[in-house]
Amino acid sequence: MNAREVALQIVRDVFPASGYGRGAQEALDYRVRKAELSARDRAFATELAYGAIKMRRTLDWYLEPFLGERRNTLQPTTHEILRLAVYELRYTRAEEYATVSQFVDLAKRYGHRGLAGLTNAVLRGFLREPPPEPARETFESDDDYLGTKHSLPTWLVRQWRGVFGSKILEEICAGVNRPAQPAITVNRIRVEPSALAERLRDEGTIAHPSPFVPESMLVESGSVALRERAAEGLWWVQSESSAVAVEVLQPHQGEQILDVCSGRGNKALQIGSRLAGEGELSCVDRDASKIDILQRRLAECGISAATIAGDITDAELFASERRFDRVLLDAPCSGTGVVGRHPEARWRKQSGDGERLSASQVALLHASANRVYAGGALVYAVCSTDPREGIEVVEDFVAHHNFTRGLVPNVMEPFLTDAGDVLIPPGIGGRDGFYVARLERRL
Repeated sequence: MNAREVALQIVRDVFPASGYGRGAQEALDYRVRKAELSARDRAFATELAYGAIKMRRTLDWYLEPFLGERRNTLQPTTHEILRLAVYELRYTRAEEYATVSQFVDLAKRYGHRGLAGLTNAVLRGFLREPPPEPARETFESDDDYLGTKHSLPTWLVRQWRGVFGSKILEEICAGVNRPAQPAITVNRIRVEPSALAERLRDEGTIAHPSPFVPESMLVESGSVALRERAAEGLWWVQSESSAVAVEVLQPHQGEQILDVCSGRGNKALQIGSRLAGEGELSCVDRDASKIDILQRRLAECGISAATIAGDITDAELFASERRFDRVLLDAPCSGTGVVGRHPEARWRKQSGDGERLSASQVALLHASANRVYAGGALVYAVCSTDPREGIEVVEDFVAHHNFTRGLVPNVMEPFLTDAGDVLIPPGIGGRDGFYVARLERRL
């Protein structure tokens, strides 16, 4: 089985003819492992599959002149084959004959001779008269144009325009289609960033410090995603934007820290690394399986923490008088800030997700506030740039609680909003979109 067929299987897993599909990463791992692809073919299959998933709207626009009404009755697998082929022809340095030949063969094997003939005709037509890029004057609105050009839902483009304005909008839209900036977080209990950089360099990986988070390192060359387990707790993969939340929290040694909705624990590990055994860290998540993963990772990193499987909104989770110096709430959210990192995400999210999720975010924030000492800090973070999950949640909270916005580190100035919160635009600089607010309980 070659890389193009594996890419087809991945896309079919993500967009099945019926039912809910797999995530792209899950499908990739399964299909590549099953096919026993070489590293080179794995990279090619990943590029094709992820590219065709991300650029789905744009690819359909390119195919429209060649399919017309047939697109409504076309066998789904043949449609995916055409998308993959056009992606390879349009966005990679394809060998045109090999590309057309192999995808026509796939159309025959996954369909029949007639579908192979259609595939051949469409691809030959595309090569003979390649359509130009989408032009603004052919669309009813700027948001439809940008959504088609950069393969994004129009509602998401419209939302980003409202949040970030028109000046950087197209940079955001283009940015989420480029590879996300790989980053790792250094376990400073075990090694200093400068020493780790030298060690990584000896292993063929070039990384340099983040300008915003002292223990975060940006990886410029070399792969780290598949080497995290072998790192044995010296570092872990974590985006720079995710690490910003702990930098805003500013945990200090000797303090009592609560991490709410810990998940697999990247931020918990980051906090524990800063405490370096001097202080108390408690981690809460309602998913017991994630707590199990977190416990393993904490032990691997040499970090001590209390882990609790439960819901922070449960008043009996802690003793009624239990308080903490600092609380971090990384709330479940729509994830619109990380659509560039997960290729299928843009097609699975809905414009109403932010409104739907905000009620639970408000409840989590209110419950977390009850665990903060007077004079302590509460940091609220979401990997979303939807105002309904960010500033509107925080404004409602401040209006009903004895909290005020606290100062964030000066290094965050490029991302500061007028209200004093941190808002990182997605795609620019390879970063994920994040919203982070620091709130302090009045004495």
